[in-house]
Amino acid sequence: MVAPFILPLVLPVVAMAEDVPPPVIPEAERFEYAFAGFARPPALPGDVTALAPVATFAEAFGPFGGAAHGASTSTLALATSQAGPQELPPAVESPAASEAPPVVVEPPEPPAVDNELIDGRRRPGYVEELPDRVTQTNEGAVRAPPPEAFPTDQIPVPDRWRLIESLGLVKERWWDPYNQNTYKGDRPINPDKVPWLPIKGKDWFFVVNAISDTVFEPRTFPTPVGVQTTADPDRLDVFGNTASIVAAQTFILGAALLKGNTAFKPPDVEYRVTLALNINHVDVPERRVLFVEPTRPTHRTDHFLGVQEAFFDYHFRNVSDRYDFDSMRIGIQPFQADFRGFLFNDNQLGIRFFGTRDSNRFQYNLAAFWRLEKDTNSGLNSVVQAPRNDFLFVANVYRQDFLIRALTSQITVAYNMNREKNDVAIDDNGFPIRPALLGDLRGREYDVVYLGYNADGRIGRINLTASLYGALGEDRNSFFTSRKAEIRAFFGAAELSYDHDWKRFRLSAAYGSGDGDPYDNVETGFDAVFENPVFAGADTSYWIRQTIPFAGGGRAISVNGRNGLLNSLRSSKEQGQSNFNNPGLILVGAGADFDLTPQFRLSANANHLWFENTATLQALRNEGSIPRDIGWDLSAAAIWRPKATQNIVLRLSGAALVSGKGFRDLFDNLGQDKTYYSVLANVTLAY
Repeated sequence: MVAPFILPLVLPVVAMAEDVPPPVIPEAERFEYAFAGFARPPALPGDVTALAPVATFAEAFGPFGGAAHGASTSTLALATSQAGPQELPPAVESPAASEAPPVVVEPPEPPAVDNELIDGRRRPGYVEELPDRVTQTNEGAVRAPPPEAFPTDQIPVPDRWRLIESLGLVKERWWDPYNQNTYKGDRPINPDKVPWLPIKGKDWFFVVNAISDTVFEPRTFPTPVGVQTTADPDRLDVFGNTASIVAAQTFILGAALLKGNTAFKPPDVEYRVTLALNINHVDVPERRVLFVEPTRPTHRTDHFLGVQEAFFDYHFRNVSDRYDFDSMRIGIQPFQADFRGFLFNDNQLGIRFFGTRDSNRFQYNLAAFWRLEKDTNSGLNSVVQAPRNDFLFVANVYRQDFLIRALTSQITVAYNMNREKNDVAIDDNGFPIRPALLGDLRGREYDVVYLGYNADGRIGRINLTASLYGALGEDRNSFFTSRKAEIRAFFGAAELSYDHDWKRFRLSAAYGSGDGDPYDNVETGFDAVFENPVFAGADTSYWIRQTIPFAGGGRAISVNGRNGLLNSLRSSKEQGQSNFNNPGLILVGAGADFDLTPQFRLSANANHLWFENTATLQALRNEGSIPRDIGWDLSAAAIWRPKATQNIVLRLSGAALVSGKGFRDLFDNLGQDKTYYSVLANVTLAY
């Protein structure tokens, strides 16, 4: 209220009046009487010679702008209405006031307003200053804070890793993968403790990885009967019993030496070596399935040590304050040509230039690989054999939020140059693998260029992964015609998924073109360089997991490869050549993942498969017609991670192939079963 500011001005005027008894004033009129002698400002600015007395409470507050100083207009109106139309007693004029010069009273400054907000409350009418306008060069992305947003008044602590141990906050244990551990790269190496290492400085890190992968897999599939002899005397037909067992144990040990603080930027230097030891045992019901010699048994135990990684990585430079970079990697290294591994997904000997731009929104790869020979039974790299005369050159670029927001687009150009026409290769079990035992049995070489577009991201609530490839080139010797043939093949695949809380629902589709006329000079069956797809149930699926031998039209040939999707009719995915005279593939599927708890997931998948064109199969089998229907591939899997991490993973899955007319036309079994089964029990331990 304004009264505390007005009364000190009024009281001196009253004290100067003559000593007369004060009149009796009604209580309702006391405020008006107190302000009766207060002067009203003149009507004209600057004229202060004749100040008129105020007549009302509102007029007394007028010079102070009452509403602006705390008294609302409604309060003043109420005070005036209470005074009513009654006449006020005459004002008592002070003699001193008439002689004194006129004074213009200025209102005092209001107190400063504290604009600090109280937690959970907001002062009415107050709006905080808005932040600077955000300018997004990549609309839809979250803007990273600028460097000046971070504190600059803090002093860095040297060797902060050992400080927390000195304070007793951490006690390191070499076998503990969860807490701070020098062997996991959580803190740098102390060079004084390892004088034998050629390192200088305190920014070198050491990382050890160890994995145990255990597989037990009972399964059934069409098993061809040996030509010279059989396991049992009653097996005189083309196909025998179906049941077999695979047990495999793989130990993977890797180590890396890195230079640089790797928390926010790529390492300056990296040396990495990874070895894999595989021990496997297989038991099948027929002879000449595991070994070419009919005298060998129907079971086999084998082991092999492979070099899966051995590379040197050098960081050339950073090109932005967001650690965009250019690097080079040379040696045996992993590389995946697209998001799902449809074209090439392998560890091979090569050299690769790669880097990023625009805060990692743009990525590029330029790579050349000289393919290593693989061990027949484990599929691991064999460095004790000469590399193959098979080369792959790849260039690809990734761009985030390209075409639409939240979608990463990738363009790939790959060139596969095969020069194995004069090579004759036999695998470790005695079966010919190059050239494949199809057609004229002559050696082959080819040049194929793959042009691809791949996408991964989402459209609204729908997650999307898609790939589209065209294969263009020349085969020097088509095994059907013994002449040159043009390669014109196509492949497309897409997976849509929708997340609803703890559930994900998926739709999958794939198309690989098949060869409609094996005797012309054009090969239109699509084949990859080395596929390893994560798609349509992945290795839980029967069709992707199992290898189906193509008996009758070509010994040591498979319709599809293990951990492969395409019907490529190759001798081996690991050691054979690409084949563009094949029946192709059509797949349509649906699946769902259910994360019942953070540790436990259930998955289910159903795919229907067809041959895209059976002309090649008809020529190899000397049959007039073969239906295209392969059948239904049904699978389910349970995955349990007891620690909610990838350190311990247990998986149990089951799959069934309910064969269609085309599959039954090509394959049979002694019991004439129409359904084939596969069970996969897998335990993975990682350090």
